[in-house]
Amino acid sequence: MGPNSPHSTRLVIVMVGLPARGKTYIARKVARFLSWLGYRTRVFNIGDYRRARLGSKHRHEFFDPRNAEGNRARSEMAEAALGDLLTWMETGGEVAIYDATNSTHKRRVSVRNRCLDRGLQVVFIESLCEDPAIIEANIRETKLTSPDYAGMDPDEAVADFRARIAHYESVYQPLTDADAEGASYIKLIDVGRVVVVHRLDGYLPAKLLFYLLNLHVVRRPIYLTRHGESTLNQDGRIGGDAPLSPAGTRYAQALAEFVELLDLKPEVFTSTLQRTMQTAAPLCVPATPWRALDEIDAGICDGMTYSEIAAQMPHEFEARQRDKLRYRYPRGESYQDVIARLEPVIIELERQRRPLMVIAHQAVLRALYAYFIDKAPEDVLRMEIPLHTVIQLAPGPYAFVETRHTLV
Repeated sequence: MGPNSPHSTRLVIVMVGLPARGKTYIARKVARFLSWLGYRTRVFNIGDYRRARLGSKHRHEFFDPRNAEGNRARSEMAEAALGDLLTWMETGGEVAIYDATNSTHKRRVSVRNRCLDRGLQVVFIESLCEDPAIIEANIRETKLTSPDYAGMDPDEAVADFRARIAHYESVYQPLTDADAEGASYIKLIDVGRVVVVHRLDGYLPAKLLFYLLNLHVVRRPIYLTRHGESTLNQDGRIGGDAPLSPAGTRYAQALAEFVELLDLKPEVFTSTLQRTMQTAAPLCVPATPWRALDEIDAGICDGMTYSEIAAQMPHEFEARQRDKLRYRYPRGESYQDVIARLEPVIIELERQRRPLMVIAHQAVLRALYAYFIDKAPEDVLRMEIPLHTVIQLAPGPYAFVETRHTLV
């Protein structure tokens, strides 16, 4: 099971809301966060089922509630997705996200009862939007890149999608207490401008709420970089609190020039170790040190090289090679420990609306990088995060686009 979760907790998150209200954006963000924390999480998106099984060239008439054939086909896709969700939860899933409009009381009661019959906890998340600018931006930024409108004139695609929204609006019933007695739900209005919470219960739903309270849709780049080379890096030694080497000092200056060239005034976070603070010192903005961003604690191996660990503690070296995610240095930390202490950092990074730069350490940045590129931590733990390189993550509709800049 996921970290700190009771063995009986199996959660289904049911998305609710009209098209272009950010449901899929929220669903994917939640899935990324919970997967990164170690929960077996999966999104079941009905639109993906429709495109995979029925094709992607459906115009707005297909979504008209008066279209009997379209209603039948869409109901079949909804049932297929829900059936797969329930099967997946029975075979080891911990959090499933049912991503659909779920427009009516009747539909939501049916979905909730199907889940409750399997012993699953249900939380509804309804995304409402009262800001026309957000809706318009969502239509043009995400829907026009959808396979549904590939190759279509943008203005024609926008008109068709607005007609699709109107079909859903004609039958949409906002989520209320009447959906089911005792139902748990979170209403997000304008992606968090107003949040309404009803009968939320349990450790994981509470964690989910705290995450959602900090989400927004302001687009800003994120820059990840290790500190400049330290004197311990020169010898291949891990840990410690060594100062920058001359090469590291040159990188700190190059980083400041890079930031100035991009005309950035980013929010800057560092660890509390001197090599990150020295790297940030030449920047034109003050940096905030976070102890949670300190390098993984190597315990009794601090200051050693990996060759020395292999020679002096071969069992420890082999244990780390077998399971890098869970291996804990004697009197030190594991990557899982690092991820746990980075959770408040992730919340703060999501909350910030300015460009962000994180100057930290290889293990820490591997964990953060896994979150931002939506990969399981174990998939990136052997990936190099080289010295003297800036990883630029530019926001796309649903994911970041990565560019790497080697500065010295």
